[in-house]
Amino acid sequence: MATYGAQPQSTQKPNRGINTPSGNKQADGGLFSDLFSSLPSPKNLKVPQKDLLVFFRQLAVILQSGVPLAQGLLLIADNMTNQRLAGCVQHIAARLSAGEELSLSLKLYPKVFEPLAVGLIEAGEAGGILEQVLDRVALLLEERAKIRGQIIGALIYPVIVLVLATTVSLGLLIFIVPRFKTMFDGMGAELPALTSFLLDVSKAITTLEFAIGAPVTLILIVIVFNRYYSTAKGRYAIDKLILKVPLFGDLILRSEMASMSDTLATLVNAGIPIVEGLERCIAASSNELTRRTLIQGISMVQQGQELNYSLGRSGMFPKLVISMIKIGEETGQLSFMLEKLAMFYKREVESTVTSLTKAMEPAVVFVVAGIVGTIVIALYLPMFSLITNMRG
Repeated sequence: MATYGAQPQSTQKPNRGINTPSGNKQADGGLFSDLFSSLPSPKNLKVPQKDLLVFFRQLAVILQSGVPLAQGLLLIADNMTNQRLAGCVQHIAARLSAGEELSLSLKLYPKVFEPLAVGLIEAGEAGGILEQVLDRVALLLEERAKIRGQIIGALIYPVIVLVLATTVSLGLLIFIVPRFKTMFDGMGAELPALTSFLLDVSKAITTLEFAIGAPVTLILIVIVFNRYYSTAKGRYAIDKLILKVPLFGDLILRSEMASMSDTLATLVNAGIPIVEGLERCIAASSNELTRRTLIQGISMVQQGQELNYSLGRSGMFPKLVISMIKIGEETGQLSFMLEKLAMFYKREVESTVTSLTKAMEPAVVFVVAGIVGTIVIALYLPMFSLITNMRG
């Protein structure tokens, strides 16, 4: 069985002081007392991922150049455009100057620095490899943002087109169809079933009841959905259903596997025990089915089972993932295999996004053409019928 949990030991620690004219002495934490009172509440502070990515990249470079950690944080804060994050970084620099560890200071801002990043930094401090870990944290955030962007990019086009189609359809039903109704009433002829149905729909949509009831109903649906999804049972049911959607479900599953493999490989390389690594993966996952599988896996690993067996019991993870993890455990190269899995699934995500986009484009065009075309045909059918009767 593979050995998990031994953290690298080192006495090397990054310099946390601030250089002053009299030498490399630590700055007095009291210099920042005014800053503490002006900071937003840690519970309310939120920062865009792109700003965090840049922050970790800059901090890694500054540490590699030999600048003391606290002084480096102040240099970064002085050049930040995000003032809320700048204040947070200055606060952290002050605590470092007072002798606190970086990881402990970051824990004060759970909405800014997620447990995954804090855990890696904690391991980096223990092993004296903080510079490398900071660079790896930035890379991990970048890869996750890239995957998230690819998923959003695959969905944004069909969503925009469908919203546009709905808007056009409502515009026709509210403003154009009623004018045709006046003309049809003047003709006095019997209308085709499709035209009659369209006129009934238009009449219903233009009523005050619909104008009030539709938004209220939509809001209620959103509220009910959010409340149901906020429960463990609801989130599990919906996330499980999402994974069964053709193409889109494959995209979500592959993105989950890429993120989990990349995260776990990074944590194992940093010397974090496998159980703690899986716990960090749970916090980083956005799918309830994945989280439950990892929770079950943790329980079995703690009972002495191998990781591949523990994760394979649920049947949720692809066989490739389980096989690669098994090989990694047997050869003592688990992190290497996880890195290969991450690379493979990142490419799979890109491929799936391309396939999904190609499949959605004609489907969306077909739906839009079908909706608008049906309305147009329904409006002109009575005219065709009238012309045919006149010729007859």
